[in-house]
Amino acid sequence: MAFDRIILVVLDSVGIGPMPDWAEYLDDMPSDTLGNCARLRPLRLPNLEALGLANIRPFEHLAPAAQPLASYGRCALASPGKDTTTGHWEMVGILLKQPFPLYPQGFPADLMEEFERRTGRRTLGNVPASGTEIIRELGAEHMATGRPIVYTSADSVFQIAAHEEVIPIEEQYRICEIARELLRGPHEVGRVIARPFTGQPGAFQRTANRHDYAVPPPPGMLLDVLAAQGVPVVSVGKIADIFLGRGVTQSLKTKSNAEGMARIVESMSALDRGLIFANLVDFDMLFGHRNDPEGYSKALEAVDEWLPRFQAALRPGDLAIFTADHGCDPTTPSTDHSREYVPLLALGGRAGVNLGTRGSLADIGQTIAANFGSAVPAGVSFLADLK
Repeated sequence: MAFDRIILVVLDSVGIGPMPDWAEYLDDMPSDTLGNCARLRPLRLPNLEALGLANIRPFEHLAPAAQPLASYGRCALASPGKDTTTGHWEMVGILLKQPFPLYPQGFPADLMEEFERRTGRRTLGNVPASGTEIIRELGAEHMATGRPIVYTSADSVFQIAAHEEVIPIEEQYRICEIARELLRGPHEVGRVIARPFTGQPGAFQRTANRHDYAVPPPPGMLLDVLAAQGVPVVSVGKIADIFLGRGVTQSLKTKSNAEGMARIVESMSALDRGLIFANLVDFDMLFGHRNDPEGYSKALEAVDEWLPRFQAALRPGDLAIFTADHGCDPTTPSTDHSREYVPLLALGGRAGVNLGTRGSLADIGQTIAANFGSAVPAGVSFLADLK
Protein backbone atom coordinates (compact mmCIF):
# COMPACT_ATOMS: atom_id res chain seq x y z
CA MET A 1 0.00 0.00 0.00
CA ALA A 2 1.42 3.35 -1.04
CA PHE A 3 -1.10 5.60 0.74
CA ASP A 4 -2.99 5.18 4.00
CA ARG A 5 -5.86 7.41 2.94
CA ILE A 6 -7.20 8.51 -0.42
CA ILE A 7 -9.57 11.46 -0.77
CA LEU A 8 -11.39 11.43 -4.11
CA VAL A 9 -13.24 14.70 -4.83
CA VAL A 10 -15.58 14.87 -7.83
CA LEU A 11 -16.12 18.44 -9.03
CA ASP A 12 -19.44 17.55 -10.59
CA SER A 13 -19.56 18.56 -14.30
CA VAL A 14 -16.23 20.49 -14.41
CA GLY A 15 -15.23 19.33 -17.88
CA ILE A 16 -12.15 20.72 -19.60
CA GLY A 17 -12.85 20.45 -23.31
CA PRO A 18 -14.79 18.45 -25.91
CA MET A 19 -14.02 14.82 -26.59
CA PRO A 20 -13.65 13.92 -30.28
CA ASP A 21 -17.06 12.19 -30.30
CA TRP A 22 -18.98 15.13 -28.79
CA ALA A 23 -21.34 15.48 -31.76
CA GLU A 24 -22.60 11.91 -31.31
CA TYR A 25 -24.10 12.93 -27.96
CA LEU A 26 -26.44 15.65 -29.27
CA ASP A 27 -24.28 18.46 -27.93
CA ASP A 28 -25.27 21.57 -29.87
CA MET A 29 -21.64 22.67 -30.14
CA PRO A 30 -18.22 21.64 -28.73
CA SER A 31 -18.34 22.38 -25.01
CA ASP A 32 -15.47 23.48 -22.78
CA THR A 33 -16.92 24.04 -19.32
CA LEU A 34 -13.85 25.29 -17.48
CA GLY A 35 -12.22 26.80 -20.55
CA ASN A 36 -15.24 28.89 -21.46
CA CYS A 37 -15.70 30.12 -17.89
CA ALA A 38 -12.02 31.16 -17.89
CA ARG A 39 -12.47 32.87 -21.25
CA LEU A 40 -15.39 35.01 -20.12
CA ARG A 41 -13.54 36.55 -17.21
CA PRO A 42 -10.30 35.98 -15.26
CA LEU A 43 -10.79 33.20 -12.73
CA ARG A 44 -9.05 33.60 -9.36
CA LEU A 45 -7.76 30.05 -8.88
CA PRO A 46 -4.22 30.46 -7.45
CA ASN A 47 -4.33 27.24 -5.42
CA LEU A 48 -5.59 25.10 -8.28
CA GLU A 49 -2.96 26.72 -10.50
CA ALA A 50 -0.31 25.75 -7.94
CA LEU A 51 -1.51 22.14 -8.08
CA GLY A 52 -1.10 22.14 -11.87
CA LEU A 53 -4.58 22.77 -13.27
CA ALA A 54 -3.27 24.95 -16.10
CA ASN A 55 -0.49 22.44 -16.79
CA ILE A 56 -3.12 20.02 -18.09
CA ARG A 57 -3.84 22.34 -21.04
CA PRO A 58 -3.82 26.09 -21.68
CA PHE A 59 -6.66 28.15 -20.19
CA GLU A 60 -7.13 31.86 -20.74
CA HIS A 61 -6.09 33.94 -17.69
CA LEU A 62 -4.68 30.87 -15.88
CA ALA A 63 -0.94 30.24 -15.64
CA PRO A 64 0.80 26.85 -15.58
CA ALA A 65 2.89 26.20 -12.49
CA ALA A 66 6.66 26.04 -12.91
CA GLN A 67 6.75 23.26 -10.31
CA PRO A 68 3.25 21.81 -9.86
CA LEU A 69 2.47 20.49 -6.40
CA ALA A 70 0.35 17.69 -7.87
CA SER A 71 0.63 15.28 -10.75
CA TYR A 72 -1.76 16.19 -13.53
CA GLY A 73 -3.55 14.94 -16.62
CA ARG A 74 -7.01 14.42 -18.03
CA CYS A 75 -9.42 11.49 -18.35
CA ALA A 76 -11.55 10.53 -21.31
CA LEU A 77 -14.89 8.84 -20.80
CA ALA A 78 -14.73 5.36 -22.32
CA SER A 79 -18.39 4.53 -21.63
CA PRO A 80 -21.15 5.82 -23.93
CA GLY A 81 -22.92 8.61 -22.11
CA LYS A 82 -22.46 11.93 -20.36
CA ASP A 83 -24.49 11.55 -17.18
CA THR A 84 -23.87 11.21 -13.45
CA THR A 85 -24.32 7.46 -13.21
CA THR A 86 -22.18 6.71 -16.26
CA GLY A 87 -19.30 8.90 -15.04
CA HIS A 88 -19.34 7.63 -11.48
CA TRP A 89 -19.68 3.98 -12.49
CA GLU A 90 -16.71 4.37 -14.82
CA MET A 91 -14.77 5.98 -11.97
CA VAL A 92 -15.14 2.78 -9.93
CA GLY A 93 -14.18 0.46 -12.77
CA ILE A 94 -17.49 -0.30 -14.53
CA LEU A 95 -17.69 0.47 -18.27
CA LEU A 96 -21.09 0.57 -19.93
CA LYS A 97 -21.73 -1.11 -23.26
CA GLN A 98 -24.73 1.10 -24.01
CA PRO A 99 -25.90 4.39 -22.49
CA PHE A 100 -28.71 4.78 -20.00
CA PRO A 101 -31.86 6.03 -21.78
CA LEU A 102 -32.69 9.73 -21.95
CA TYR A 103 -36.11 11.31 -22.47
CA PRO A 104 -35.79 14.78 -24.01
CA GLN A 105 -39.48 14.62 -25.05
CA GLY A 106 -40.74 13.18 -21.77
CA PHE A 107 -41.62 9.55 -21.01
CA PRO A 108 -43.76 7.43 -23.39
CA ALA A 109 -47.52 7.59 -22.89
CA ASP A 110 -47.91 3.84 -22.33
CA LEU A 111 -45.24 3.87 -19.63
CA MET A 112 -46.91 6.80 -17.85
CA GLU A 113 -50.33 5.13 -18.09
CA GLU A 114 -48.97 2.03 -16.39
CA PHE A 115 -47.23 4.13 -13.73
CA GLU A 116 -50.50 5.95 -13.00
CA ARG A 117 -52.41 2.68 -12.87
CA ARG A 118 -49.98 1.15 -10.38
CA THR A 119 -49.82 4.19 -8.13
CA GLY A 120 -53.51 5.04 -8.38
CA ARG A 121 -52.63 8.67 -9.09
CA ARG A 122 -52.73 10.81 -12.22
CA THR A 123 -49.57 12.89 -12.79
CA LEU A 124 -48.51 16.37 -13.86
CA GLY A 125 -45.57 17.45 -16.02
CA ASN A 126 -43.77 14.62 -17.80
CA VAL A 127 -41.29 17.04 -19.35
CA PRO A 128 -37.56 17.79 -19.04
CA ALA A 129 -37.26 20.64 -16.55
CA SER A 130 -35.34 22.32 -13.78
CA GLY A 131 -36.63 20.96 -10.48
CA THR A 132 -37.13 24.36 -8.89
CA GLU A 133 -38.82 25.75 -12.00
CA ILE A 134 -41.30 22.92 -12.45
CA ILE A 135 -42.26 23.08 -8.78
CA ARG A 136 -42.83 26.82 -9.16
CA GLU A 137 -44.94 26.26 -12.27
CA LEU A 138 -46.97 23.22 -11.19
CA GLY A 139 -46.78 23.27 -7.38
CA ALA A 140 -50.12 25.01 -6.86
CA GLU A 141 -51.92 22.63 -9.23
CA HIS A 142 -50.26 19.70 -7.48
CA MET A 143 -51.52 20.94 -4.11
CA ALA A 144 -55.03 21.33 -5.49
CA THR A 145 -55.20 17.94 -7.24
CA GLY A 146 -52.82 15.70 -5.29
CA ARG A 147 -51.15 14.66 -8.55
CA PRO A 148 -47.37 14.12 -8.25
CA ILE A 149 -45.12 16.06 -10.62
CA VAL A 150 -43.02 13.86 -12.92
CA TYR A 151 -40.07 15.31 -14.80
CA THR A 152 -36.66 14.39 -16.19
CA SER A 153 -33.43 16.22 -17.06
CA ALA A 154 -30.25 15.87 -19.07
CA ASP A 155 -29.47 12.92 -16.81
CA SER A 156 -31.08 9.50 -17.15
CA VAL A 157 -33.57 10.17 -14.34
CA PHE A 158 -37.27 9.81 -13.51
CA GLN A 159 -37.93 12.48 -10.88
CA ILE A 160 -41.06 12.75 -8.75
CA ALA A 161 -41.80 15.98 -6.88
CA ALA A 162 -44.55 16.22 -4.27
CA HIS A 163 -45.45 18.45 -1.34
CA GLU A 164 -44.89 16.68 1.97
CA GLU A 165 -48.26 17.89 3.32
CA VAL A 166 -50.10 16.68 0.20
CA ILE A 167 -48.39 13.30 -0.25
CA PRO A 168 -46.67 12.10 2.96
CA ILE A 169 -43.00 11.29 2.55
CA GLU A 170 -43.42 7.52 3.02
CA GLU A 171 -46.06 7.50 0.28
CA GLN A 172 -43.70 9.48 -1.96
CA TYR A 173 -41.07 6.81 -1.41
CA ARG A 174 -43.59 4.05 -2.19
CA ILE A 175 -44.46 5.80 -5.47
CA CYS A 176 -40.74 5.96 -6.34
CA GLU A 177 -40.34 2.26 -5.58
CA ILE A 178 -43.19 1.51 -8.00
CA ALA A 179 -41.45 3.62 -10.65
CA ARG A 180 -38.14 1.86 -10.04
CA GLU A 181 -39.80 -1.53 -10.45
CA LEU A 182 -41.51 -0.39 -13.64
CA LEU A 183 -38.44 1.23 -15.23
CA ARG A 184 -36.60 -1.90 -16.33
CA GLY A 185 -35.38 -3.20 -19.67
CA PRO A 186 -35.26 -0.50 -22.38
CA HIS A 187 -36.54 2.12 -19.90
CA GLU A 188 -34.02 1.37 -17.15
CA VAL A 189 -33.05 4.92 -16.23
CA GLY A 190 -30.01 5.46 -14.06
CA ARG A 191 -31.99 6.84 -11.13
CA VAL A 192 -35.51 7.38 -9.86
CA ILE A 193 -35.44 10.35 -7.49
CA ALA A 194 -37.94 11.50 -4.85
CA ARG A 195 -37.92 15.32 -4.75
CA PRO A 196 -40.10 16.36 -1.77
CA PHE A 197 -40.87 20.02 -1.11
CA THR A 198 -42.79 22.21 1.35
CA GLY A 199 -44.11 25.77 1.50
CA GLN A 200 -46.78 27.71 -0.37
CA PRO A 201 -47.06 28.95 -3.98
CA GLY A 202 -44.35 31.50 -4.64
CA ALA A 203 -42.26 30.19 -1.74
CA PHE A 204 -41.77 26.47 -2.30
CA GLN A 205 -38.61 24.88 -0.90
CA ARG A 206 -37.19 21.43 -1.59
CA THR A 207 -36.44 19.49 1.59
CA ALA A 208 -33.59 17.25 2.72
CA ASN A 209 -35.82 14.16 2.26
CA ARG A 210 -34.63 13.57 -1.29
CA HIS A 211 -34.06 9.89 -1.93
CA ASP A 212 -32.41 8.24 -4.94
CA TYR A 213 -33.29 4.79 -6.26
CA ALA A 214 -30.35 3.89 -8.49
CA VAL A 215 -29.72 0.96 -10.79
CA PRO A 216 -27.55 -1.49 -8.84
CA PRO A 217 -24.02 -1.37 -10.24
CA PRO A 218 -22.56 -4.69 -11.36
CA PRO A 219 -20.51 -6.60 -8.76
CA GLY A 220 -16.78 -6.05 -8.56
CA MET A 221 -16.76 -2.24 -8.63
CA LEU A 222 -14.33 -0.32 -6.42
CA LEU A 223 -16.54 -0.02 -3.34
CA ASP A 224 -17.23 -3.77 -3.43
CA VAL A 225 -13.56 -4.71 -3.53
CA LEU A 226 -12.66 -2.23 -0.78
CA ALA A 227 -15.39 -3.70 1.43
CA ALA A 228 -13.97 -7.17 0.78
CA GLN A 229 -10.56 -5.87 1.92
CA GLY A 230 -12.04 -4.29 5.04
CA VAL A 231 -11.21 -0.77 3.83
CA PRO A 232 -13.50 1.92 5.30
CA VAL A 233 -15.29 4.20 2.82
CA VAL A 234 -16.79 7.55 3.80
CA SER A 235 -19.30 8.98 1.30
CA VAL A 236 -19.81 12.75 1.14
CA GLY A 237 -22.75 14.11 -0.85
CA LYS A 238 -24.68 11.90 -3.28
CA ILE A 239 -22.07 9.13 -3.61
CA ALA A 240 -23.92 6.67 -1.36
CA ASP A 241 -27.13 7.20 -3.35
CA ILE A 242 -25.38 6.57 -6.67
CA PHE A 243 -24.03 3.25 -5.42
CA LEU A 244 -27.02 2.26 -3.24
CA GLY A 245 -24.78 2.41 -0.19
CA ARG A 246 -22.74 -0.60 -1.30
CA GLY A 247 -19.38 -0.69 0.46
CA VAL A 248 -20.05 2.62 2.27
CA THR A 249 -19.27 2.58 5.98
CA GLN A 250 -20.40 6.16 6.66
CA SER A 251 -22.62 8.41 4.53
CA LEU A 252 -22.62 12.18 5.03
CA LYS A 253 -25.40 13.91 3.09
CA THR A 254 -24.87 17.54 2.08
CA LYS A 255 -27.00 20.42 0.80
CA SER A 256 -24.28 22.48 -0.89
CA ASN A 257 -20.66 22.61 -1.98
CA ALA A 258 -19.84 24.55 1.18
CA GLU A 259 -21.29 21.83 3.39
CA GLY A 260 -19.58 19.17 1.29
CA MET A 261 -16.19 20.82 1.68
CA ALA A 262 -16.72 21.10 5.44
CA ARG A 263 -17.68 17.40 5.66
CA ILE A 264 -14.59 16.36 3.72
CA VAL A 265 -12.28 18.08 6.21
CA GLU A 266 -14.26 16.74 9.19
CA SER A 267 -13.95 13.22 7.78
CA MET A 268 -10.21 13.65 7.40
CA SER A 269 -9.90 14.34 11.13
CA ALA A 270 -11.70 11.09 12.01
CA LEU A 271 -10.47 8.56 9.43
CA ASP A 272 -6.98 7.08 9.72
CA ARG A 273 -7.17 4.63 6.82
CA GLY A 274 -9.46 4.23 3.85
CA LEU A 275 -11.26 6.20 1.14
CA ILE A 276 -13.20 9.46 1.38
CA PHE A 277 -15.33 9.70 -1.77
CA ALA A 278 -17.01 13.10 -2.22
CA ASN A 279 -19.18 14.82 -4.81
CA LEU A 280 -19.56 18.61 -4.97
CA VAL A 281 -22.74 18.99 -6.98
CA ASP A 282 -23.45 22.75 -7.07
CA PHE A 283 -21.45 23.29 -10.27
CA ASP A 284 -23.84 21.04 -12.17
CA MET A 285 -27.13 21.45 -10.33
CA LEU A 286 -27.16 25.18 -9.66
CA PHE A 287 -25.06 26.68 -12.44
CA GLY A 288 -24.38 24.37 -15.39
CA HIS A 289 -27.99 23.36 -15.98
CA ARG A 290 -29.12 26.96 -15.46
CA ASN A 291 -26.61 28.50 -17.90
CA ASP A 292 -25.06 30.64 -15.15
CA PRO A 293 -21.35 31.07 -15.97
CA GLU A 294 -20.83 33.68 -13.25
CA GLY A 295 -22.29 31.40 -10.60
CA TYR A 296 -20.18 28.54 -11.96
CA SER A 297 -17.03 30.68 -11.81
CA LYS A 298 -17.73 31.80 -8.25
CA ALA A 299 -18.24 28.17 -7.22
CA LEU A 300 -14.84 27.29 -8.70
CA GLU A 301 -13.27 30.17 -6.80
CA ALA A 302 -14.93 29.02 -3.57
CA VAL A 303 -13.32 25.59 -3.94
CA ASP A 304 -9.99 27.27 -4.60
CA GLU A 305 -10.35 29.37 -1.44
CA TRP A 306 -11.08 26.17 0.52
CA LEU A 307 -8.04 24.30 -0.78
CA PRO A 308 -5.51 25.63 1.80
CA ARG A 309 -7.76 24.35 4.61
CA PHE A 310 -8.02 21.01 2.83
CA GLN A 311 -4.26 20.82 2.28
CA ALA A 312 -3.61 21.64 5.93
CA ALA A 313 -5.71 18.60 6.88
CA LEU A 314 -3.66 16.25 4.69
CA ARG A 315 -1.20 13.94 6.42
CA PRO A 316 1.95 12.24 5.18
CA GLY A 317 0.71 9.10 3.49
CA ASP A 318 -2.38 10.75 1.96
CA LEU A 319 -3.35 10.96 -1.69
CA ALA A 320 -5.94 13.50 -2.86
CA ILE A 321 -7.48 13.13 -6.33
CA PHE A 322 -9.61 15.82 -7.98
CA THR A 323 -11.63 14.99 -11.08
CA ALA A 324 -15.13 15.32 -12.62
CA ASP A 325 -17.76 13.02 -14.11
CA HIS A 326 -18.72 14.89 -17.35
CA GLY A 327 -19.20 18.49 -18.49
CA CYS A 328 -22.09 20.94 -18.23
CA ASP A 329 -20.99 24.09 -20.04
CA PRO A 330 -22.96 27.10 -18.74
CA THR A 331 -21.91 29.25 -21.72
CA THR A 332 -23.61 27.22 -24.50
CA PRO A 333 -27.29 27.46 -25.46
CA SER A 334 -27.91 23.92 -24.22
CA THR A 335 -28.65 23.23 -20.55
CA ASP A 336 -27.67 19.57 -20.95
CA HIS A 337 -24.55 17.77 -19.84
CA SER A 338 -21.70 17.81 -22.36
CA ARG A 339 -19.32 15.12 -23.57
CA GLU A 340 -15.95 16.39 -22.31
CA TYR A 341 -12.61 15.34 -20.97
CA VAL A 342 -12.31 15.83 -17.22
CA PRO A 343 -9.35 17.01 -15.14
CA LEU A 344 -7.09 14.75 -13.12
CA LEU A 345 -5.04 16.21 -10.27
CA ALA A 346 -3.28 13.83 -7.86
CA LEU A 347 -1.75 15.45 -4.78
CA GLY A 348 0.47 13.04 -2.85
CA GLY A 349 3.59 11.07 -3.62
CA ARG A 350 5.57 12.40 -6.57
CA ALA A 351 4.69 15.90 -7.71
CA GLY A 352 4.71 17.34 -11.20
CA VAL A 353 4.25 14.06 -13.09
CA ASN A 354 2.39 14.49 -16.38
CA LEU A 355 -0.11 11.63 -16.27
CA GLY A 356 -1.20 12.41 -19.83
CA THR A 357 -4.58 11.64 -21.32
CA ARG A 358 -6.00 8.60 -19.57
CA GLY A 359 -8.14 6.31 -21.68
CA SER A 360 -10.83 6.09 -19.04
CA LEU A 361 -12.05 7.45 -15.72
CA ALA A 362 -11.67 3.83 -14.60
CA ASP A 363 -7.93 4.50 -14.27
CA ILE A 364 -8.80 6.33 -11.04
CA GLY A 365 -10.67 3.36 -9.62
CA GLN A 366 -7.90 0.97 -10.66
CA THR A 367 -5.32 3.19 -8.97
CA ILE A 368 -7.28 3.27 -5.71
CA ALA A 369 -7.93 -0.47 -5.83
CA ALA A 370 -4.25 -1.19 -6.48
CA ASN A 371 -3.28 0.99 -3.54
CA PHE A 372 -5.31 -1.24 -1.22
CA GLY A 373 -4.14 -4.50 -2.78
CA SER A 374 -7.01 -5.26 -5.13
CA ALA A 375 -8.29 -4.60 -8.65
CA VAL A 376 -11.44 -3.53 -10.50
CA PRO A 377 -12.73 -4.81 -13.88
CA ALA A 378 -11.44 -1.90 -16.00
CA GLY A 379 -8.81 0.81 -16.01
CA VAL A 380 -5.03 1.17 -15.91
CA SER A 381 -3.50 2.16 -12.60
CA PHE A 382 -1.18 5.18 -12.38
CA LEU A 383 -0.13 4.32 -8.82
CA ALA A 384 3.43 3.52 -9.88
CA ASP A 385 3.77 7.02 -11.38
CA LEU A 386 3.07 8.52 -7.97
CA LYS A 387 5.48 6.42 -5.89
